[in-house]
Amino acid sequence: MPHKIKADKVSLQFQNKQVLTNISFELEGEKIYGLLGRNGAGKTSLLSVLAAFVKPTSGSIAVDGEHVFENANVMEQIVFIRDVKMDDENGKAKKYMKDLSIFRPNFDMDYAERLIQRFKLPTDTEVSKLSRGMQSALHAIIGLASRCPITIFDEAYLGMDAPAREIFYEEVLNDFMEHPRTIILSTHLISEMESMFEEVLIIDQGQMIMHEDAETLRDSGVSVTGAVEQVDLFVNGKHILKEQVLGGTKLAMIYGQLSEQEIEEAKALKLTLGPITLQELFIHLTKEDKQ
Repeated sequence: MPHKIKADKVSLQFQNKQVLTNISFELEGEKIYGLLGRNGAGKTSLLSVLAAFVKPTSGSIAVDGEHVFENANVMEQIVFIRDVKMDDENGKAKKYMKDLSIFRPNFDMDYAERLIQRFKLPTDTEVSKLSRGMQSALHAIIGLASRCPITIFDEAYLGMDAPAREIFYEEVLNDFMEHPRTIILSTHLISEMESMFEEVLIIDQGQMIMHEDAETLRDSGVSVTGAVEQVDLFVNGKHILKEQVLGGTKLAMIYGQLSEQEIEEAKALKLTLGPITLQELFIHLTKEDKQ
C-alpha cells in the first residue's frame, strides 16, 4: 500500500541561520520524485527532517499520519542515502552491508550481490580504503537493496563516473518497476535524471517554490527555432528564458504556454516549436536575480 508523506509548515533553524521556512507538501503514491535545488538551497536539511535525522524547529513531517521523529516503526520504512565519506569504516564492504541489513526487513542480499557485480565493487577491500566512486556505489547498492517503502537518494551519485551513474539510473528505474515504492531523488544536476521524475519539487533558499507533475512543468515553457528575424518577431513581449544564435538561425526559450492563435502564427512564420528541459526551467526559477 502506498505511503502518504505530509509536511506541514516545516521550518528549521541552526543557531541563528534559517535553513528551511514554512515548507508544506504532500507525496502520495508509488512514484519517483525529483527534489531540485541549487547547492545550499536546503535539500539535504529537508530530507534529513523527513528521514528523522533532524527534528524541525517548528512544523512536522508525518508518514501515514504518524510523526517520523523518534518513531521506530516509521524510521524502519525509510532509507536515507547520502554521499558521505566513510574514512573511519574499517570493515569490508560485504560485512558492512550485512550489518546494515539487520535493520532493513526488506533487504534483498541476492539483489545486492548482483549490484556488486554491476558496479564492480571490490568486496575484499576495507570500506575506508574504497575510492570515492566505489563508496558512492556502496551507498547506492544499500539504498536499492534495502527496498524500503520510502527510499531517499540525496545526491548519492556524486562520486560516480558517467558509466556508474548510468548503471545507477537504470537500476533505480528497473527496480522501481519490479518493486514500486516512493523514491525521492535529490539533485542539482538535472539533465541526466529529469526523464525519471514523475513529480518535481523545487526548493530555493529554504522555501518550496514549486511542486508539480513533471509533464505539466515541462509544458510550461516552449522552445522556438527559426530564422533570426522571425523568432525575434514572434517572441517580442514574451517571457524569454534564453536565446542562442547560430548563423542565421535562432533558438529562443520562452516561459508560458502558447495559445492556439500563437501556435498558428508560429507555423506561418515557419518556426519550429518544441519542449524545454526541466534544467532550463529550473535555472530560470532559481535565478538569484529573478524578480
